Amino acid sequence: MTDRTSHPLAFPAVLAGSTALAFGPWLVRLAGVGPVAAGFWRLALALPFLFVIAAMTRQPVHWPGKKLALLVASAGFFFAADLAAWHVGIHMTKLGNATLFGNVSSFAFAGWGLWLARRWPSRMQAAALGLAAVGAALLMGSSFELSPRHFAGDLLALFAGLLYTGYLIAVQRARGSLKPIPLLFLSSAFGAAMLLPVAIVFGEQIIPHDWTYVLLLALGSQVIGQGLLVYGIGHVSPLIVGLTLLTQPAISAWVGWMAYGEKLSPLDWIGAIAIAAALVLVRLPQRSLRTPAGQPS
Repeated sequence: MTDRTSHPLAFPAVLAGSTALAFGPWLVRLAGVGPVAAGFWRLALALPFLFVIAAMTRQPVHWPGKKLALLVASAGFFFAADLAAWHVGIHMTKLGNATLFGNVSSFAFAGWGLWLARRWPSRMQAAALGLAAVGAALLMGSSFELSPRHFAGDLLALFAGLLYTGYLIAVQRARGSLKPIPLLFLSSAFGAAMLLPVAIVFGEQIIPHDWTYVLLLALGSQVIGQGLLVYGIGHVSPLIVGLTLLTQPAISAWVGWMAYGEKLSPLDWIGAIAIAAALVLVRLPQRSLRTPAGQPS
């Protein structure tokens, strides 16, 4: 198993990446293009930056073998479909609903890690999962609302969360053979190629009047957010990755407070503290769910 001390920055990378990703929905709102087009620009504009970073860090981008290429292409497909469904769903339901259903990936990926390990969670891990679930529910409970008019958007957000789980699984499997930056570059290229035709068919506005926000979306969410996540996912268990991604609702609530003056209730603060406590708990006991050693860093 991977020794924790051999990759001391892996968990901080996942946490920092999750933090950067939490700003994504806000930037999508400001992008000034259609929801699918915003996903396209997020991936496409990130490509030159990722290529330069790959060269600077001596992680050359190269075309993988057929089997690995299929895995990378599947990661690109799942991520492109996730972005399309999530961005469209945001405009069809309440933000709280979209966040709640979209975050099903956190628990699904954690559950996949436990299934991969072929065992039930320990008492401490079960307590961490319970705390995280309660924390997420408290954070999003004030804005969550079941309604027939939100049904289609809720379904899209839920579907997006399941698609993101597929992306995370594909990325973790590919990390056994590819370094993080080439993997992210190739999956982003596949995803961008899939999203542009969809945005055109939907008749969306493709070209933004102001490039500032789509560029910030590409740099913050894709280069920094996904870059750190893809690095860390090669060395951190799916259970910890899944719980760490649940920090996004807390950060999104803080963004809403700063950007739109949305008040944070005492329940919001309790929810954020519960998620933080879950992260502490899940890292205290055995760490046998970590991925095997030998993955390229």
